[in-house]
Amino acid sequence: MADCDGEVESTSAPGDIVTCYDRHDLGLLLLRLGTGGVLAAHGAQKLFGWFGGAGIEGTGQFMESVGYRPGKLSATASGLAEWGGGILLALGLATPAAGAAAAGGMAGAAAVHAPNGFFNQEGGYEYAATLGLAATGIAIAGPGRLSLDHALGHVLDRGWMVPTALGVVAAGTAVVVGTRNKRVRQEAETGGQEALFED
Repeated sequence: MADCDGEVESTSAPGDIVTCYDRHDLGLLLLRLGTGGVLAAHGAQKLFGWFGGAGIEGTGQFMESVGYRPGKLSATASGLAEWGGGILLALGLATPAAGAAAAGGMAGAAAVHAPNGFFNQEGGYEYAATLGLAATGIAIAGPGRLSLDHALGHVLDRGWMVPTALGVVAAGTAVVVGTRNKRVRQEAETGGQEALFED
């Protein structure tokens, strides 16, 4: 077995020699580029108004309308999680933090779409859940050898960083989404009571 940058080549099946960059690395690269690219594009819509997006002002108004307040701060946080997390995932840099941030942003989006069911065609959370799970999977699996994390010796991709990043983001997301859901319920109840009095 030859040595590849300090790592030993392996075989994936009898008779199949695996090069330094095997199909695992190529698969992770494609997954990172696809997931990260889509996330970054959505984040750019929110932050900069690119690709037909509403920018911070328009996204902030939308965030307010669905219960995430203050709207502009929520739009900025969501945009940064998607844009920054997406770019870092695509590059394979700080993979645990990038994946966790993107997953947190998608959990927030899924909460808005959850009342519509699962499927995207009905306005459900299918799309957000898929991106969030992909980002989480990359954070857990690691970026592979075709990544900046690998080139930099994994200084931003240590094993302990995975549960730490996912745990911190999950806790923060639970607070933000929980507060938003409580606010939406209270406003729905208040609106229903006002309608009763108007009748």
